Amino acid sequence: MTKPAVLITGSATRLGAEIARGFGKAGWHVVIHHLTSDDEAEALQSELPSAETVCCDLADHDAAVRLIKGLCARLPEFRCLINSASIFQYDNAREIEPDKYQQAMRINALTPALMTQHFLASARSAATRCAIQVTDMKLENTNPDFFSYTMSKHALASTIRMFAKDAGDQARIYGIAPGAILPSHDQSEDETDTSHKMNLLERKTGADEIVDAALFLSTGALKSGSTLFVDSGQHLLDQPRDVIYLAREEA
Repeated sequence: MTKPAVLITGSATRLGAEIARGFGKAGWHVVIHHLTSDDEAEALQSELPSAETVCCDLADHDAAVRLIKGLCARLPEFRCLINSASIFQYDNAREIEPDKYQQAMRINALTPALMTQHFLASARSAATRCAIQVTDMKLENTNPDFFSYTMSKHALASTIRMFAKDAGDQARIYGIAPGAILPSHDQSEDETDTSHKMNLLERKTGADEIVDAALFLSTGALKSGSTLFVDSGQHLLDQPRDVIYLAREEA
């Protein structure tokens, strides 16, 4: 395998799948990670010029570390890890649910951190290696909704500069903080259209913009430790609730 290789967690569906398509078109060998989306992962693999699928439960961080070590041993040009998978369950500032908190912190923060650690330690490519953590514009524009999810994304974001300082010139560590991109939770089509324009530019941010950001970061051209907000300026606002509920209130 001489192509540069990328592992994208949660890439059988939704935004992860769009990132996978973008890297595939750019000439990368794409490792499509999923848990239960077997059919979707296989269909996506068949679309791409060079791809494979892997199944792993990110709640099992030992299994996730074994996955990373196996790919590093098998793919000499494993250059990029994109931690895109996350669990998005509802709780709020008045009703924090400990079980949801534990799941969110494990899947959205601890496991990606351990995967990044072992990728940096074991990836063998002499080319620029980078790890990209997909966080959320909620890092700057917080609200009381999806409380445990938001805490987990803040925890993941805190790892970016720590890993960057530790890696020095050996690798690049980045963040991408998306705004509202695809329908989420229990949104209807009309609610999605309204909520996705609740940003500074009053426009819908496209999945292609996230793909372009990820491809740019994979070149290592940006200062390590940096995060790109791709949200049409949503993080610059101060919204009292998640846009899902702001759209419903407006309706």
